[in-house]
Amino acid sequence: MDVVIGIDTGTTATKGIAAGPGGEVRAQVSVHYPLSVPGPGRAELDPEHLIAAAVKALTDVAARCRERGDRVIAIGLSAFLHGLVPMDGDGRPLGPLVTWADGRAAEQCERIVASGRARGLQARTGTPVHPMSPLAKLTWWNENDPETLRGTPRWGGVKELIVAALAGGPFRVDLSLASGMGLYDIHGRGWDDEALQLAGVRHRQLAEVVATTERLALRPEVASAAGIGGSVPLIIGAADGPLANLGVGAVPPGVAAVSLGTSGALRTVVDRPAGAEDGRLFCYALTEKHWVVGGAVNNAGSVVRWAGEAFAAGFERPGADGEDADERDAALLEEAAGIAAGSEGLICLPYLLGERAPWWRPGLRGAYLGLRREHRRPHLVRAAVEGVCQQLALVRDSFTTPVTEVRATGGAVASRLWVEVLAAALDLPVSIADTPEGTALGACLLARHALGELPDLDQAASLTAVGSSVTPRAEDAALYRRMRPLVERSALAVLDVVAELDRLAPKPLPATEKAVPGSSHTGGPR
Repeated sequence: MDVVIGIDTGTTATKGIAAGPGGEVRAQVSVHYPLSVPGPGRAELDPEHLIAAAVKALTDVAARCRERGDRVIAIGLSAFLHGLVPMDGDGRPLGPLVTWADGRAAEQCERIVASGRARGLQARTGTPVHPMSPLAKLTWWNENDPETLRGTPRWGGVKELIVAALAGGPFRVDLSLASGMGLYDIHGRGWDDEALQLAGVRHRQLAEVVATTERLALRPEVASAAGIGGSVPLIIGAADGPLANLGVGAVPPGVAAVSLGTSGALRTVVDRPAGAEDGRLFCYALTEKHWVVGGAVNNAGSVVRWAGEAFAAGFERPGADGEDADERDAALLEEAAGIAAGSEGLICLPYLLGERAPWWRPGLRGAYLGLRREHRRPHLVRAAVEGVCQQLALVRDSFTTPVTEVRATGGAVASRLWVEVLAAALDLPVSIADTPEGTALGACLLARHALGELPDLDQAASLTAVGSSVTPRAEDAALYRRMRPLVERSALAVLDVVAELDRLAPKPLPATEKAVPGSSHTGGPR
């Protein structure tokens, strides 16, 4: 069978799959690496780990293809958004890669918002002004280490890093990753002068922006190591979020994709750059004619994991190992499913890690409202699940186009409670995507599109299988609809209170700055 390999570089692992012409997954591998937290609010990766993982994933999947007698006809790339790494003139890393989860630039974002410039920047670039974005990170560097900022030959993200390692040649980034940097004018199709002035970088320090269907060639040594012919094209691909929509078939009008893992997101595809006028939604490219509009939330499955650690010490499900966190979380969710919708008048604001969409407020903090003596652990857990799903519903409420179908993926959707609450909060049927690696499959499908084998990306909906649909209970949907304005009012009302609490709380001791584990980098920009 002729297959396409998809390589998806994520925050904790690089995944590789081989997919046939019908989207069937023929082989898959994962290569894991550690996330470094060298200080409060920091989150970094060793770029050498990412390069090595991409090469290993490609090599291992190609080997499995040969074992099956499959022929590799193309390779497609996916990468997570908002990373930032300093590089030399040839694209080799000069320091750690700062991930989307790094919060060092919170103060810089607050000042940009206070200056009144944030709304215009987001309208032009599609990226909210938030510590996650490369614009914010570079602004932090511009204020804290301007000499290093200006003296670094190249600044880029994950895709620029991987492309330089696998293909070499000119310094390039795809339109999709560029549209998530907060530096690129998605309407004028060029680097935004105001954003670059804030960031303190020049055009020549950034990559050339190319189409997500751009064909590249593997370095001879990479092709040889992977056992792949030198004529097999490397398709530069897109970002993980837009490719996740493609990988679950959420491309036609009215179809939305929901990701529910440690964090969450809800996205839909439109035919031109767009977004909410109130700045609630991002807009990132899939192709020049397909743009993904939506919002990501910081807190999803991580909230139930926290609840297990905070509320369930010694909790064991009969016949299960009480020390196993996944089994413990599943038992907690099963217990919470016995509580009626609304958690008997309890609201959870699940902002343990601040929040992104729809308000893009990193300073938000979590809370329970309406807590009474009658409430027990199952109420607290169910309210946490409801809080996350209500947040995703607030994202959907910001859409300017109707959503009629939802396709969900991620580890949390293995729980019936999560899917039922999500369906009721959105008041829409929710289907579970059968593809375990939707983002990598999206990279494969986009590569086939680049080859001309999938001319209409809407066809992806028929190539990606979904399981049975969960229909919302009408009474639950009506209750969540009445409660949702209370969630938004509560979240915004406590902003001043949580800001004061943050000022009163003891500051964490700074961690000793050190190299990322396994990295040769002992210095360089941080």
